[in-house]
Amino acid sequence: MTRGRDGALGLYISIPFCRSKCTYCNFASGVYPASEHGRYVDRLIEDLRGARVWAAQMAVEVPRAVDTVYLGGGTPSLLEPELIERLFAAMREEFAFDKGAEITVECAPGQLADATLEALVRAGVNRVSLGVQSFIDREAQQSGRLHTRAQVMDDLGRLRAAGIANLNLDLIAGLAGQTYASWEESLAVLVETGGPHASVYMLEVDEDSRLGREMLAGGARYHADVVPTDDAIARMYEMAIEKLEAAGLEQYEISNFARPGLESKHNLRYWQRRPYLGLGLDASSALHAAEDEEGPGYVLRATTTDDLKDYLAGTAVAETAWLSPERQQEEAWFLGLRMQAGVSLRGFKKEFGAEAAARARGVVKALVSDGLVAVDGDRVKLTAQGRLLSNDVFQEFLELADGLHAGARN
Repeated sequence: MTRGRDGALGLYISIPFCRSKCTYCNFASGVYPASEHGRYVDRLIEDLRGARVWAAQMAVEVPRAVDTVYLGGGTPSLLEPELIERLFAAMREEFAFDKGAEITVECAPGQLADATLEALVRAGVNRVSLGVQSFIDREAQQSGRLHTRAQVMDDLGRLRAAGIANLNLDLIAGLAGQTYASWEESLAVLVETGGPHASVYMLEVDEDSRLGREMLAGGARYHADVVPTDDAIARMYEMAIEKLEAAGLEQYEISNFARPGLESKHNLRYWQRRPYLGLGLDASSALHAAEDEEGPGYVLRATTTDDLKDYLAGTAVAETAWLSPERQQEEAWFLGLRMQAGVSLRGFKKEFGAEAAARARGVVKALVSDGLVAVDGDRVKLTAQGRLLSNDVFQEFLELADGLHAGARN
């Protein structure tokens, strides 16, 4: 297993501000007055300065060394340059950034001002993720995006000219009005950009997004009537795998593709169950118990409030839960199987013991029979069919530990 006390931390900073709300978005983000931006950064800085006090109260480790930073949202690039500089200065006061730390900021195409880009470079940002979603202007606009293909291309040129070449481009399969032909065009344009990393997501329908609510209830205001079928979305996903891998972008996780050596180090931290601290609205943390020196020990998961008014008023952490070693077994499977490398059977046994490994092998055997996972030497991996039905696979491992101690810590 890859979980371990490597002495380094990942920082996730949530910036929930958007210029417009996408129809498919279910994140805790929205269109707020610019006057809230400064108050929000002030609160983030308070949380940064209070992180070690909170960690001591919760008896968890918060390493000082940081090797990945990720500003997500929302649209972090909407912050004024001065706020970006203040935020990064506070992070560097409280934590020691490794020399080669990966520092990522999410940006919306067409919304990256020159002064903001200059501030990001001064802050040490070396990776940018652009939420393109579609290179077809009509599809982007129907989804609530404000950019055009031409603006994406312009931003890519400006970022590279500024010295930021480690770039990710997001696409979504299943947008309203999308066809096989338009999806193939988006994939072709993505490949033509020469970007080293791509994320491809299949549209998810849930009641927390405007499009999802409309699809569940019926309607056409947000174009739910022209959303592709589940089968069509699955085929688009398969097309993405074929096209991107043929172009040298290797799939290393269910939704992520990269040229060798340019995988997202921060996102790998999540799937490898390494420690990270999340600050800001609706941010999550996973931190090791301070006194546990060997074995799986306990892990604290903490989530902050998703209400901006509450956050600005001083409420930060809204929910905490201790994960017992038994509950971590589930995560080892459903996070590990997201990666193309899969889960090491020997590593699982070493971390959780022979009894847990024997129970897991029974589930693996059944999933192999169903054609959803394959065993390659020591490693269990999702098959192509398993990637399409990954939630069903993960559920099998969640049920595995249903009868085990869930781990409310005393």
